[in-house]
Amino acid sequence: MSKTIKQRALAGLLLAMLGTAHGETLRFGMDGNYPPFTKQGADGNLQGFDVDIAQALCQAMQVSCQIVPQDWDGLIPGLNANKYDAILSSMSITAERRKAVDFTGKYYHVPARMIAKAGTTIGAKDFNGKRIGVLRASTQEKYARDVWGRNGASIVVYGKAPEAFLDLKSGRVDGVFVTSEVGDQDFIQTKQGAGYAFVGAPITDVRYFGEGAGIAVKKGNAALVQRLNQAIGQIRKNGSYGKIQKKYFSEDIFGE
Repeated sequence: MSKTIKQRALAGLLLAMLGTAHGETLRFGMDGNYPPFTKQGADGNLQGFDVDIAQALCQAMQVSCQIVPQDWDGLIPGLNANKYDAILSSMSITAERRKAVDFTGKYYHVPARMIAKAGTTIGAKDFNGKRIGVLRASTQEKYARDVWGRNGASIVVYGKAPEAFLDLKSGRVDGVFVTSEVGDQDFIQTKQGAGYAFVGAPITDVRYFGEGAGIAVKKGNAALVQRLNQAIGQIRKNGSYGKIQKKYFSEDIFGE
């Protein structure tokens, strides 16, 4: 091990020990309406992949962990208002968001997909005169407006993904554009998803969906970014990440 690597490892260990010694708590802001990444449990607390990852990171950093529920479109304002220290809520790392926050590296990367009645085609003009549901302030909303909205589709925004699925089933929208794992587990694999399917190819356009989902912190907080990146690497190496992933998914969602 080189001297530089040893110094970094020692610095990380000292930071973790310092956090524990002073009873440090790391607060993560999360939207609670994005199963299987987050949802509200029967006890009223948030649960899901993102919650488990947050707890694993806190364990690796030897700090206490606090989950702060926050609606999606208020996540970045809440971070800047010091309601929490970081956002761990399936937030895609994009150039636009980098103007407002700093990011760690990715902790997973999955595509976006359109859900509609089986057999629907999704070319740029295929939704002319139709309605597409998206999560408010999401990367899917931006993409849908630029691709389908400019070609005659109406883009309908929702505060919660499950609300979009209810409207799809009832016929109030013709498609829902969403993160693939959310659409699969929260709709397609359920009874209400009968007759519906992913249509078209997975969409990973980096101009919209960036480099995957990362953890956001306030601009300039390089120390926290470094600590979180080290913790992500640690849980990947020690098997914690793999155990959490298998709990929720049947395939690798970290990406290449």
